[in-house]
Amino acid sequence: MNQDAPLAATAEPLALDQPSTLRRIFIGEAGLRAGWSLLLFILLFAALGLSVQRIAHRLNPAAIQRPAPGEEIAPGRGIVGEAIPFLIVFFVTWIMSKIEHRPNSVYGLGGDRKLPHFLAGLGWGIACLSLLILTLWKTGDLVIDHRLLFGTDVLRYAVIWLFGFFLVGLLEEYLVRGYLQYTLTRGLAGLYQWIFKTRYSTALGFWTSALVFSVLFGLGHGDNPGESPIGLLAAGLAAMVFCLSLWRTGSLWWAIGFHASWDWGQSFLYGVADSGLMMQHHLLATHPVGKPILSGGTTGPEGSVFILPVLAIACVIIVFTLPSVSYGESESAGKQGLFKAA
Repeated sequence: MNQDAPLAATAEPLALDQPSTLRRIFIGEAGLRAGWSLLLFILLFAALGLSVQRIAHRLNPAAIQRPAPGEEIAPGRGIVGEAIPFLIVFFVTWIMSKIEHRPNSVYGLGGDRKLPHFLAGLGWGIACLSLLILTLWKTGDLVIDHRLLFGTDVLRYAVIWLFGFFLVGLLEEYLVRGYLQYTLTRGLAGLYQWIFKTRYSTALGFWTSALVFSVLFGLGHGDNPGESPIGLLAAGLAAMVFCLSLWRTGSLWWAIGFHASWDWGQSFLYGVADSGLMMQHHLLATHPVGKPILSGGTTGPEGSVFILPVLAIACVIIVFTLPSVSYGESESAGKQGLFKAA
């Protein structure tokens, strides 16, 4: 017997631990699966929203009632009505970022060029709205009656309403195109990659989710008094324009700026209806003339067909002025490989 012969290997390779079926149902390669993430976000948002609504109803029932047709919204009511929902959205998004172990910045409020993008959005928003107002005025579809504010009231209410519509932009962009848009994109990108094995899975996921939430965004304006079919279409198309800016920059700041100054220009500067809503203490008194499909009628300029070419111009502005950085590869998302699976 050869004492120097090597011993035969008797140990079998240890089998790698396989994740349980239950874990695979809830957890994918990128963490909590997108469908469960969306469901949890919606449940948390609904629970907090209903709780705050009940408290507000006990304190001041009139504060949570929707404005009646023809009623002008006061600054305090408008600001509080936007600030509280935004804080809820921000808090729930923060909770989800901790659950998913992602930085909160990936959901649209990150990036290195927040202020430049925001200021550019502010400038282009008022410029595009002014082009629409000028068109309506020149065609005789909008009449400027007279000035309503003078002296220090002009600056005071200009600042108050600018802050109010900054909150509007923050709330609507962060709610619809923040966590929800990001997470549905993540889920759909993983699904498209699994089905089609394509390198365009992120783009397909993004634009599918953009279409879904843009339709919902448009329909969400349907309860506004004085809204119209053209106005609903314009709201949905504007949402797609904002999605284009999100795709180009990876952040919401350009869209927030554009959204804020567009609404500020309508409600304060030109004194026209904003999706059927009117605000108190606006600079100019105006009224529409003629067919609503041209003038916008009770909807305001957003109810006019003239808004369609203006939105097309906004798309051109985005393409030629914003950096060509796709959503899935932006500094706030793609460098961390967050779209590799649902």
